[in-house]
Amino acid sequence: MADDIVLLSGWPSMFGMRVRVALAEKGLKYEYREEDLRNKSPLLLNMNPVHKKIPVLIHNGKPISESMIIVEYIDGVWNHKSPLLPTDPYQRAQARFWADYVDKKLFDIGKKIIWSTKGEEHETGKKEFIECLKLLERELGDNPYFGGENFGFVDVSLVTFSCWFHTYESYGNFSIETECPKLIAWTKRCLEKESVSSSLADPRKIHDYASGVRKRLGIE
Repeated sequence: MADDIVLLSGWPSMFGMRVRVALAEKGLKYEYREEDLRNKSPLLLNMNPVHKKIPVLIHNGKPISESMIIVEYIDGVWNHKSPLLPTDPYQRAQARFWADYVDKKLFDIGKKIIWSTKGEEHETGKKEFIECLKLLERELGDNPYFGGENFGFVDVSLVTFSCWFHTYESYGNFSIETECPKLIAWTKRCLEKESVSSSLADPRKIHDYASGVRKRLGIE
């Protein structure tokens, strides 16, 4: 019996894009359902009653929530190709550590750049964001990917932020390529993969989206 796979997400969500990348890496077909987060569907509320957030993967009627948990689930269930997590326990732990770092640091710091109206908080966010990216760049080192020679778990966690880079740069008035040239080279390398390029949103549309939200919030 064929797997019934449904993804509930929103097009600008870097977290939802992670799931799309993982599904594409595995060559899986699925149904995509766009969610309006200002008017959440009964299906989303039923499938994720605890957090009521996207993304949610529904596999044969069973929901899985939280983007990197979903990515790990996909990697475990469809382990016939394109492994995302290493088999070595230590390397797996390291991959989970850095993906967790991206989750706990980058998104919240980035919010200060895009959504903050306070000058001091905005500047602090900009400084912290660049420091965070530089730390990730050091972890990448001279490797093609965070997983070494192969695209993997940490790459999935971070690469979806890249379509937001233009927006961060625009509102933060800085250049990520100037600050972190190796990280931008890594981004371009990842975008050469069909699984990534087909799953990420257009950076210009992301900027337009962020601008619309800022106007709605009275920030601009």
